[in-house]
Amino acid sequence: MEGSQETDHYIRESAEQSSGLPVPRSTLELKLQCSEQALLALRAQYLCLRSKLNEKDQIIERARAESCMNATAMKKFVEENQRLAKECSNLLSQCKKLERECSLYENDREALMDFGNEADQRAKTAENRIRELEIEVENLSEDLQFHNRHLAQKEAQMKVDTCREDDDCREEQSLVDSLLETIGVKVEHPSARTLTFLESNSSLDSSFQTLLTSRDRLRPSTRSVVVLAAEALALRKDKEYLLNNLLRAEDEVKVIFEENNILEKANKKLTIKLHLKEGNISSKGNKRKSSPLKRCPIELDDVDLLSRQPLSSPLREN
Repeated sequence: MEGSQETDHYIRESAEQSSGLPVPRSTLELKLQCSEQALLALRAQYLCLRSKLNEKDQIIERARAESCMNATAMKKFVEENQRLAKECSNLLSQCKKLERECSLYENDREALMDFGNEADQRAKTAENRIRELEIEVENLSEDLQFHNRHLAQKEAQMKVDTCREDDDCREEQSLVDSLLETIGVKVEHPSARTLTFLESNSSLDSSFQTLLTSRDRLRPSTRSVVVLAAEALALRKDKEYLLNNLLRAEDEVKVIFEENNILEKANKKLTIKLHLKEGNISSKGNKRKSSPLKRCPIELDDVDLLSRQPLSSPLREN
């Protein structure tokens, strides 16, 4: 009802104003009051809306800050997820590696258990073998004691036999010395030939080196034996020289024999020619003339004879 009255009143005033009629003061005051009330209402509404707008701005700012925080948290969450995924993959690889190592350890454990069983078996076998060896050692110790007693008896017998052998050796040595003196081999000090013999053969056998170093401490019979060995070696070398000269002489004899055969054939031919010439001469003049071929049917080449050298004698050289 009030709204319709105000509307009617507003329409009437508008009509009056448009028609040029004067507006009463009360009406103007009433309009002013209405305008002020409307302004106050608008101001109150503005303030209310402004407060709501500020609240909304605060809400927006809080939402924006929360969104930034959420974005940062989301970024951190993504990074953390990536890091966790990488760690998870590393853990998976380590887990697989540990599984392989566990399988290897399991195989090693089984192998060690088998080895332990074998070691136990071997230990038992070794213990049995040790018992057997202990029994064998006891038997061997008994045999050793028996053999030691037997060996002591043999040593005593050998001492007696050694004394006898020493006497026999002394007697044999005296016989050897007398034999060497009989054949004229008695050397107190090694001669130059003996030293040369030992020095030249010291590289072949260590016994020669030993004899060479202890030559001044040798017994006379030993020195005589060394002299005989040196003489035997010298005779062997002389024999080799003589054999070589003999072979050379045989070769020269063969050559001379062949030359003699050739010369004999030539001599026969010359003799036949000489007889033919003598027959012709006797038939012509019955005169015999001496022929130079008869005087010297064979003329040897003096140069060949002089070129032949005599056989070398190693005995003269030695």
